[in-house]
Amino acid sequence: MPRADLRNATIVFDLDGTLVDTAPDLTNALNDALIRRGHHPIPQEAIRQAVGFGARVMIEDALRLAGADEDIDQFAGRVPGALRANIAVESRPFPGAVGSLETLAAAGARLAVCTNKREYLSKKLLVELGLQHYFHSIAGRDTFAVSKPDPGHLTQVIAQAGGVPSRAIMVGDSDVDLRTAKEASVPAILVSFGYAPRALDAFAPHAVIDHFDELGPSIDAILGGAERQTRRG
Repeated sequence: MPRADLRNATIVFDLDGTLVDTAPDLTNALNDALIRRGHHPIPQEAIRQAVGFGARVMIEDALRLAGADEDIDQFAGRVPGALRANIAVESRPFPGAVGSLETLAAAGARLAVCTNKREYLSKKLLVELGLQHYFHSIAGRDTFAVSKPDPGHLTQVIAQAGGVPSRAIMVGDSDVDLRTAKEASVPAILVSFGYAPRALDAFAPHAVIDHFDELGPSIDAILGGAERQTRRG
């Protein structure tokens, strides 16, 4: 099968649990806030599954698990400071992620980030990891008027990157990413090593990959198939 032409393609990535394993630093920031308020810390595995739903859901889960009777909004205001100061202490790109970004960029693809992390924290994380230069657009939950799973979050990121939905792919790790992509009529590739709470095959994405080495062939299969369909049409 010929390699798909990526010069007009836009590949959009979720951030936490897809490109970067941020659970350690997120857990540390939450535990810092919990301990300062006199509560017991929680284990990392306890909140991994809530990461993809955004900070509020993650904080709600943390307070519940810690048995902490706190005002969510007031407590949430304590977390960003701890995270901002230590956003990339233990957070690292997943194996093969950087190589995939380099390969896709070299092939002419536009790359973007669509995350439910706040924009300034997303950009700070990518800057500290030395990844920001790969992306034409980095959009957080507060960049536009809507956020995932609203499809407008994804379509506006694609437009901001200079692409179109018909030549885009969403790469994520959860049903939130898949629902967003489906509503935007954008194919979705899910990673199995992220923070999803159950087997991803049940979500019926276009592909599930176990390592970033599989991303390029999956993108080729999706876009190459679309190109052949267009030629036949």
